Amino acid sequence: MKQEMTSADVAALVFELSSGENSIIDSKIGKIYQPAAEEVRINLFVYNKGKDNLVIEAGKRAHLSEHIRQSPKMPQSFPMLLRKHIFAGRITYVKQYDFDRIIEFGVIRGGVETVLVAELFSPGNIVLLDSERKIILPMKPVTFKGRKIRSGEIYQYPEAQLSPVEAGEIELQDVFSSSDAEVVRTIANRFNLGGTLAEEVCLRAEIDKRTIAKDMGQEGIARIAGALRDMFSPLVKGEFGPYIVKKDIKGEVKPFDVSPFELKIHAGLEKEAFPSFNKALDGFFGKRSAEEVTEVVEAVKKEKVDVFERRLKRQEEGLENFGREAEKHVDIAEKIYAHYQAIEEVMGVLEKARENGYSWDEIKSILKKAKETLPAAKSISGIDSATGKVTLDLDNTKVIIDLKLTIPQNAQFYYEKAKKLTRKKEGAIKAIEDTRIAMQKKEKKVSGNRRKVSLKKHWYDRFRWFYSSEGFLVVGGRDAETNEELVKKYMDKNDRVLHTQVPGAPMTIVKAQGKPVTEQTLLEAAQFVVSYSSVWKSGQFSGDCYWVLPEQVTKTPESGEYVKKGAFIIRGERNYFRDVHVGAAVALELGPETRVIGGPVSAVRQHGQHVVELVPGKFNQNDIAKKIYKMYVDSLKEVNFVKQIASPDRIAMMLPPGESDIKV
Repeated sequence: MKQEMTSADVAALVFELSSGENSIIDSKIGKIYQPAAEEVRINLFVYNKGKDNLVIEAGKRAHLSEHIRQSPKMPQSFPMLLRKHIFAGRITYVKQYDFDRIIEFGVIRGGVETVLVAELFSPGNIVLLDSERKIILPMKPVTFKGRKIRSGEIYQYPEAQLSPVEAGEIELQDVFSSSDAEVVRTIANRFNLGGTLAEEVCLRAEIDKRTIAKDMGQEGIARIAGALRDMFSPLVKGEFGPYIVKKDIKGEVKPFDVSPFELKIHAGLEKEAFPSFNKALDGFFGKRSAEEVTEVVEAVKKEKVDVFERRLKRQEEGLENFGREAEKHVDIAEKIYAHYQAIEEVMGVLEKARENGYSWDEIKSILKKAKETLPAAKSISGIDSATGKVTLDLDNTKVIIDLKLTIPQNAQFYYEKAKKLTRKKEGAIKAIEDTRIAMQKKEKKVSGNRRKVSLKKHWYDRFRWFYSSEGFLVVGGRDAETNEELVKKYMDKNDRVLHTQVPGAPMTIVKAQGKPVTEQTLLEAAQFVVSYSSVWKSGQFSGDCYWVLPEQVTKTPESGEYVKKGAFIIRGERNYFRDVHVGAAVALELGPETRVIGGPVSAVRQHGQHVVELVPGKFNQNDIAKKIYKMYVDSLKEVNFVKQIASPDRIAMMLPPGESDIKV
């Protein structure tokens, strides 16, 4: 299933958003929210259309959306700071950088120009730049090899890729002659197209995708150049036929890809057409994202009211009060910012009156008489002379302003009160969870509703392992001893062997099982090797690895060399995957076999349920395993079942080395 937009998708979306009836040029920017860790939602007022929502999910997608996640009760710092710079601004342009997965939104407000950059390649980011391309604010401050995404730095693009739209036979000849990889992988990586479009090019050119790129003759190169022109002609002309394509996934027909124009690779599959590509993206990504946010409603049935129910009722009433009061204080803080100029005028009038020697009683009397003539006086409903605080009526809401504080400090005062109430709310939620657990222990469990545990023993259990999304078993060592055992005992001649250029990675084997190993499986295996290596442990987000054939792996050293236990010598050419992004997940397999599984996100999603994605972070394996275990217990409500198939120890066996965080 498609997880993020391609460069071609970005090109089609930018075409729509920057011209024609779907254009958002000259749209006014409203409030900005961050409903999830990687997602920003921008309210827009589109010229001649009305309100809409621009959703940007770093590393994955960007489009206008009707499927809206609930906004958080407490505003995060990133969207609040974005509001400070671009709220009420207007969008002046939308463009794609160099056929890459980068969208730039030009914004102007009060004559000041800024640029909002959406990086849709993994791990992704959203960055605000000033008119000189200096970074004002990144969603995630990070440092990569050759580029720093941090406030104050000049924004630098990632290394440029060749544009497949502009590539001719000469450019293709240069690319293929320097590549030792297969033609499909060369097209996917060097032209930033991804696997599906690379296979589409080979299909249209009628060329075997497994052909080694540098072995391509002039005729083959000409056919590929023609296939690229043919495939991208809808982008050049702006003539799209967007659709979502569906196929059977585990007995259920589900969407698995979205495209702005017809692809031959989708021939014969069920398709759902859309009037615009933006609508298709929202139907594919937006709808799926909204469905993933589920609300768990618990209802406990009892024959009579007991101490637990009374306690639970009190706790739930307290929880509701905390939430209501927190929302009230956040609303007051936002109204202070919304009436910034009016409050500033009131504070200026009062400060000037005090400097001129007027007492508070005299000021009250003057204001009472001047309410019809002095605009600043109209909003004042009371003054506390003892504390120097003034009560203002802001949109029918009474707001107390401390004249000794600045306007932002007054707003922050209410935000802090809301935070304290939110912490109390979190404590109430924990207390409610404890009460419900106690109630569950007291209830009699119906044995017919219990899940059955089906745990089987496999030879690969003592290694690191996962099944690719296409069904290939991928196995890696855990240490020097298992690296040695894996290669000597389980490596067959048709398998593929992967490792990183630097030490600290598992020796990994893709079991061919009598079938040709697919490109998708190799990509997932590459991500597995990088993610379960020292790259993850060091907190980096990408690394290089390679694959070779079994006959290239040997334990025999050159004269005078020594090969330590768990290490091997690789002879001959290596097939490299460059800049592979880390990514891992764990899930529960709840089919004929019940167990916890782990590995690359795309593979885990294919085979498991209750998927938990991970990123390099700050929690050690034991702590993060306990967090995931608790999530599964809360979700399945069957402690004994989860403990047997996914105890913290079993989960820890599936986690990358080093420290991690749960991706929200």
